[in-house]
Amino acid sequence: MSDLDAKIRGVIEDQGRLRVTMSSLSDTADLYQNGLSSHASVNVMLGLEDAFDIEFPDAMLKKDTFRSVSAIRGALQSLGVEFS
Repeated sequence: MSDLDAKIRGVIEDQGRLRVTMSSLSDTADLYQNGLSSHASVNVMLGLEDAFDIEFPDAMLKKDTFRSVSAIRGALQSLGVEFS
């Protein structure tokens, strides 16, 4: 697992209030099907912004951006976050 993925998973674990642990989910698992609410997704977004010192533009503030670890990784990479 990359440092980026570990950091994403940590934020989701802390803020997402999922019904399962992040370690039990694949990168493509649907976070909403695993208990992520719209309210919790806002907390995840804010946690990601803080953790990566970025701001999500309005165009990215949609459900699909935060659907999975993989989707979040792609969004962060499109914002210039380094992938190691």
